[in-house]
Amino acid sequence: MVNQDWFDKDFYAILGVSKDVDAKELKKTYRKLARQHHPDSNPGDAAAEQRFKDIGEAYAVLSDPEQRQQYDAVRAMGGGARFTAGAGGPGGAGSGFEDVFAQMFGGAGGAQNVRFGTGGGGGGIDLEDLLGAFGGGGGFQPGGGGQGFPGGFQPGAGQGFPGGFSGRGYGGGMPKGQDVEASTTLDFRAAVTGDTVTLSTPDGGRITTRIPAGVKDGQRIRLKGKGMPAPMQGGEAGDMYLKVAVTPHPVFGRDGDHLTVDLPVTFSEAALGATVQVPTLDGGTVRVKVAPGTPSGRVLRVKGRGIQTKKGAGDLLAKVQVVVPQRLSDEARQAVEALRAEEGGSDPRADLIRRAQG
Repeated sequence: MVNQDWFDKDFYAILGVSKDVDAKELKKTYRKLARQHHPDSNPGDAAAEQRFKDIGEAYAVLSDPEQRQQYDAVRAMGGGARFTAGAGGPGGAGSGFEDVFAQMFGGAGGAQNVRFGTGGGGGGIDLEDLLGAFGGGGGFQPGGGGQGFPGGFQPGAGQGFPGGFSGRGYGGGMPKGQDVEASTTLDFRAAVTGDTVTLSTPDGGRITTRIPAGVKDGQRIRLKGKGMPAPMQGGEAGDMYLKVAVTPHPVFGRDGDHLTVDLPVTFSEAALGATVQVPTLDGGTVRVKVAPGTPSGRVLRVKGRGIQTKKGAGDLLAKVQVVVPQRLSDEARQAVEALRAEEGGSDPRADLIRRAQG
């Protein structure tokens, strides 16, 4: 974003940070100010809304290393450059940054003899020097009747101009608006089934978007064109990258597109076999068969009852957990003792110890 605001506004002062602030402190300060001046926290307060927009604009530039470098270079030109047209040029000494670029790139007036002066009123700055301040230098060559550039300027090797200008005229396209980050939190069920959320935009507006079914905790979703507007008319808006946090469910977990659940069964059900009910995420149940002799830890699979996405449906994975009774009646104790006697003193850990030692 290279426009008149870079000369008129001190983004460091807007955020109240020093010029050598690091990225971590910059983000911390921005978040604090954004919460303080957000329109939701100041309904009907036009001043707070404008302050929120200014904060967003300043952070969008300073948080991007490339734009921050360009901004610092522009601001370093004599305390903030001013642009003036030479004799006979339209707009006079008060012409703005956008006016000059309109003249350069075939805008109304087709001014000649454009010169660039610093705030001190000294000598002119060569065009290539100015473009060099934006990170490239070189790359523009005078020629006869250049495409889209008055005076015959031809882009060189696609370097030297911010925003990715290359090729003929405007080359590869107008510079794109700044991408922005946003976040939202969904409960587990909403993340599995999909949900619609309303988000704040950098300019203080609001957008509504659909979160697809099966979104994972920490996943980033790209919302094309929902970021900062393009710095120049006709350019493409930036994107919004939405990071989703998912709160855990008290019963269900997930493994990819599969839902997981721990399934308690009694000792007798595991030993003798049984058909038991397993809960499903929609609030219902499904019946599954526990085979005789099922050990704790075995996973029973229910096809198609997991997470439904465009790619298909996952499964419901029920992990058997054999429940050991905490209290036994006299009859139950006698039965367990009889079972132990039947086992004949066999040690189920013998093979484990042997493999550990070997």
